[in-house]
Amino acid sequence: MTNYDYLIVGAGLYGAVFAHEMKVAGKKCLCIDQREHIGGNVYTQEEHGIQVHKYGAHIFHTSDREVWQYVGQFVEFNHYINSPVAVYRDELYNLPFNMNTFSKMWNIRTPQEAADIIAKQRRDCYTEHPENLEEQALSLVGRDVYEKLVKGYTEKQWGRSCTELPAFIIKRLPVRFTYDNNYFTDPYQGIPKGGYTQLAEKLLEGTPVRLGVSYEAFAEQAVAEGISYGTVLYTGMIDAYFHYELGALEWRSLRFEEEYLPDCDNYQGNAVVNYTEREVPYTRIIEHKHFAFGGGEGTVITREYPAVWNRGDEPYYPVNDERNNKLYEAYRQLAEKENREQGTGRTGRVIFGGRLGQYRYYDMDKVIRAALDAARAELEA
Repeated sequence: MTNYDYLIVGAGLYGAVFAHEMKVAGKKCLCIDQREHIGGNVYTQEEHGIQVHKYGAHIFHTSDREVWQYVGQFVEFNHYINSPVAVYRDELYNLPFNMNTFSKMWNIRTPQEAADIIAKQRRDCYTEHPENLEEQALSLVGRDVYEKLVKGYTEKQWGRSCTELPAFIIKRLPVRFTYDNNYFTDPYQGIPKGGYTQLAEKLLEGTPVRLGVSYEAFAEQAVAEGISYGTVLYTGMIDAYFHYELGALEWRSLRFEEEYLPDCDNYQGNAVVNYTEREVPYTRIIEHKHFAFGGGEGTVITREYPAVWNRGDEPYYPVNDERNNKLYEAYRQLAEKENREQGTGRTGRVIFGGRLGQYRYYDMDKVIRAALDAARAELEA
């Protein structure tokens, strides 16, 4: 028999951080992942001398000093600052909404001019109790910014008209009256030199990893191989773990169309360019070499298409409306019930973590923080 203290299901950031902390504490862990690689959605792969973000752009940013120092002990970060641009028809705008955006849109120069225009448009469109996303967005930024930079992009992202989307999806739309294109306000920002995969590799050093195997398949293999484990950290979909017995949680998915351009050294001049018209089927084009300030042979671009999620597809964005949040809560209570009845359920104790296990969208720093907190809670229990 080979006994492990923890079976970690999922080799993404959450599982990898948890595994590292447990290994440091002297616990014995085994990690599995149904994909053929580690790193989850932050997985990067070198192609033609360029680190390609295989599951969409990932820019690390945080205000959590401890998290920044934590990742910095494993990899060196560059000084990349996210400054996307948006294309609307034949017009090009800076993001986030700032004075560069407003100067181009209205041919003005001063913050007061921009503030006056936005205030007037907000008054003209104001709804005291917005009933949908369109009414909410118009009340926040007025018609021009909404029509050109919010409406089409949002409708593509969610696959529905803004008048059919709940208002709570957009609680605020940051408007900055400075000529600053830095999308994030966090003091710590960058991308690992050499890509994110090496971060996952460093975190999982010393922990055996099995790839290309599902949790269900491994459970059968474990019996045959004489493998046992005490606690399961499950970072997959919580409803899939329970075989959707209460129903399926809703997600939005993505489809990536990658293209190598050997004769082009610089396709769009920026790492991320958003396309805000609904008629353009993709939401953005990523040119990966700009995350590392150039290099490589030719260039690699990825068009990102929002997609309807069906069982078996990759889930990316949880649909956190009232119905789905109630369903998630029912699954969470079911998990607690099984943990109280250890030995009578599918396995022993199970911890659900990460974006899929907790049905919430996480930025990378928040994933790491949550995994660190979960590991510390385990060790202190």
